Amino acid sequence: MYSEKVMNHFTNPRNMGDMENPDGKAQVGNPTCGDIMEIAIKVEDNRISDIRFKTFGCGAAVATSSMVTEMAKGKTLEEAEQLTNKTVAEALDGLPPVKMHCSNLAADALHKAIQDYREKQKKEG
Repeated sequence: MYSEKVMNHFTNPRNMGDMENPDGKAQVGNPTCGDIMEIAIKVEDNRISDIRFKTFGCGAAVATSSMVTEMAKGKTLEEAEQLTNKTVAEALDGLPPVKMHCSNLAADALHKAIQDYREKQKKEG
C-alpha cells in the first residue's frame, strides 16, 4: 500500500519538532481526516536555512511533512513555493489515492509559512 520511501519518512521523520523564534510559521488541517500539520521556517538571504514540522495524523501525513521539509531546506523562497502536492507525492514514489489529501496539507503548510514570513517582513520593513 505504501512505498518504501513513505515508510522510511514515517518511521524516521526528518526535521520533526519545535523551532524557537521561527521567521515564518503556519498550521493547516483537514477536517475530513483530522490531520493537522504545523511548519516553521528560518530564512537567511532569501533561503530556507532551517525547517521543522509537527504533525498529528496518519503515516502519510507524517511522511509528506518530513519529505516537504527535506525538499524545501536550502531552497530559495521562490523555489520552495514551486513545491506542490504532486511533487511531494512523486518524491515519495506515490501515495494511495485515498491518502493524496495528506500531501496537499504539506505543500499548503509550507506555502503558508512562507506567506507568514513575508507578511512579517512587510510589517518590519
